[in-house]
Amino acid sequence: MKNATIARFLLQATLWGSSFTFIKASLHGLTPGQLVMARLLLGTAVLLALAALRHVPLPKGSGLWGHIAAAALFGNVLPFLLLSYGERTTGAGLAGVLVGATPLLTLGVATAVLPAERATTRKAVGLLLGFVGVVVVIGPWTDATGSFSGRAACFGAALSYAVGYVYVRKFLTPRKLAPLAAAASQLLAAAVLMAAVLPFMAWHTPHFTTKVTLSILFLGLFSTGLAYVLYFRLINDVGATNASAVNYVVPVAAVLIGAIALGESVSWNLLVGGVIVLIGMGYAENRLRQLRRTPKDTPPADTPVPTAAKASPAEERR
Repeated sequence: MKNATIARFLLQATLWGSSFTFIKASLHGLTPGQLVMARLLLGTAVLLALAALRHVPLPKGSGLWGHIAAAALFGNVLPFLLLSYGERTTGAGLAGVLVGATPLLTLGVATAVLPAERATTRKAVGLLLGFVGVVVVIGPWTDATGSFSGRAACFGAALSYAVGYVYVRKFLTPRKLAPLAAAASQLLAAAVLMAAVLPFMAWHTPHFTTKVTLSILFLGLFSTGLAYVLYFRLINDVGATNASAVNYVVPVAAVLIGAIALGESVSWNLLVGGVIVLIGMGYAENRLRQLRRTPKDTPPADTPVPTAAKASPAEERR
């Protein structure tokens, strides 16, 4: 990854890593359906305003909007709802581990449907090592496991995210949509879908405390609005599987945010697990070998040599 891409990757991880805390806080005043509707409306409003200010047009064509709606279903509506329900009865640590399975699930789905992102031994081993690091960081052995339905909901969110990554890569990335236009249109479609099902979901009068209000605002404006611009940019730049690896860093970011903002202690497993995550990601992308090479070294056999023709996406990410 280039430095700018790494910066976007880490920013998205930070925004999504903080969302676990804000989801918990928001559920003190809203039902899961109300929470998801609120964050989608706020995120959509922000992105539509930005698109208007920057004169970025939204996509046109019913066929394209059909794909956008499908991406919104798997990338927003389903995982947002599943996490909101799951976190009511499941510890945040275990929820983070389950969502941390997204890159491995994405690799499996991408291998099945994306010829340019077939699994390699290096990538599979690296992603598996990264998942081990996530488990060490979260330390699920110190947290309550919660209900089976809560765990199933969080794992379902990870699977939905994986399908969403691959769907965007297969059907939307080839359309060359601007990241802002793609993000704004997907959140708009997600808000419409959520509005259609909300009347059939559990409802109570919202209770807006200062904590609940601020949590919803952050979720909508930053963890949803800004984060999904980064989401599309990363998929365009590095592909579905590599972009989904942000979910390995999300739990690390969540623990660090808790330590900085809430004064929570930093345990040994955070430090050890964080190192394992970085090593796994570096191995998956062949960064460890690149660090050992000097400028005079000959590129290894599995490193693509630049040619006049543009390399395939799979080659660019090795």
